[in-house]
Amino acid sequence: MPRFYVQNFGCRATQADGAAIERQFLEQGMEAADNASEAEILVINSCTVTEEADRDARAAIRRVHRQNPGCQIVVTGCYAQRAPQEVAALPGVSQVIGNSHKHELTDILLQTFVPLSCLRTGNWQPATENRVFVSDIFAHTELLAAPVFDSANQRTRPNVKVQDGCDNRCSFCIIPSVRGHSRSLPLAKVIGEVNALVEAGYREVVISGINLGRWGKDLAVPPRDSRPRPSGRAQLAGASSCRFEDLIRAILAQTSLEKLRISSVEPMDWSDELIALMAENPRIAKHAHVPMQSASDIVLRRMHRRYRPWHYHEKIEKIRTAMPTAAIGADVMVGFPGENEAEFEETRRMVQGLPFTYLHVFTYSARPGTPAATMPNQVPVHVARERNRILRELAAQKKLAFMRCFVGTTIEAITLNVHSEAAGCGNLVGTNSAVIFPGTFTHALTDNYLKVRLRGHHQPNCWLRARIEAVDGATLIGFAI
Repeated sequence: MPRFYVQNFGCRATQADGAAIERQFLEQGMEAADNASEAEILVINSCTVTEEADRDARAAIRRVHRQNPGCQIVVTGCYAQRAPQEVAALPGVSQVIGNSHKHELTDILLQTFVPLSCLRTGNWQPATENRVFVSDIFAHTELLAAPVFDSANQRTRPNVKVQDGCDNRCSFCIIPSVRGHSRSLPLAKVIGEVNALVEAGYREVVISGINLGRWGKDLAVPPRDSRPRPSGRAQLAGASSCRFEDLIRAILAQTSLEKLRISSVEPMDWSDELIALMAENPRIAKHAHVPMQSASDIVLRRMHRRYRPWHYHEKIEKIRTAMPTAAIGADVMVGFPGENEAEFEETRRMVQGLPFTYLHVFTYSARPGTPAATMPNQVPVHVARERNRILRELAAQKKLAFMRCFVGTTIEAITLNVHSEAAGCGNLVGTNSAVIFPGTFTHALTDNYLKVRLRGHHQPNCWLRARIEAVDGATLIGFAI
């Protein structure tokens, strides 16, 4: 059997898809290679959220084809779904398998399997027919799911994708076109995945999705009597749907997981109930990521976003009031078509005024097939990049101020599988002089999403109480107590 390697690009959902593909290969008895250069089959699991993401995938394909010409390159993911013929034309690509067929990727490969001897000698040339497996993504309801493990922290913080697809139609976003309708991993499967991770010794699990807060909208609420459960999408079955809050409560009630971390949730899905649930339960990490994109009402309307700036402002203030020490982050886009200086300034002012602890700042990238790509008044690249710089600097200032609040306090942190021998060097609050902390450090992550270096050598995957002594750049320095 040939060895395989899966190379992922993009978001957590793409990484989760890649983990599920690896699981498919392993279930077929195939062996994973340590890197792309040693593989006979390489799966490029692509992203297409920006033009840069497309370029990254193309560069990886060309690099592998040059370094490992006998490798069978299979391209899947969002780029493959959006532009299959473009991808198929790249040198070295043997097959293109879009998101529509990703769930049967290994079956397709085994049906069209190339003899290993040909792969190793490089004598095989891909056929020109039956190379592209892409169909209407909206006709598919499958959801790939497998835990994702950070390569640097294999023993901590696995990520479980519980939702895929999106029913929103933001004018700048290609993702609904390449991932299809919103669909949810059934509750029983979520509980099964989390319990399996807990039994394997994991202490924290992150749940994620393309539009995570929509989990359950396509699932019918289980009937109270013994009648068969409705099939199909809940709204078509005439039954009420499950809610994201139901998922959180079920994980807490049906598993012994020590810490549940919730990834990005859209503003309209941050209900008062969800905020209260997070604030009141110590088993939920105090970490809220709430995409904003823009604070200009006019820009939000052009983006087709389903909330107004004042709605967003109210949600963030509610989260901060309920959880005074929570990490609060946002996605912000600059350079959207037609964004003028006044509209950008509205965003800058709201970022300045709200209690964010970090930002992900993106420069708009036109995606073929989206309404925004054909809008007039596209913002010059140099203008958009300058706006990006302004917000990133502002975000860095806010993060530093937030971190300094914890010097002299005790907080919870989970140890990661990373150690460093370099001396720590930080500034104590109220002083400008550097303080040296020599010796071995163990890297950790706090409940509220701050990086920490703890003095000494600690085993990974342990929740510790840490006393914070100083701030070193984007990292806290402390010791376990």
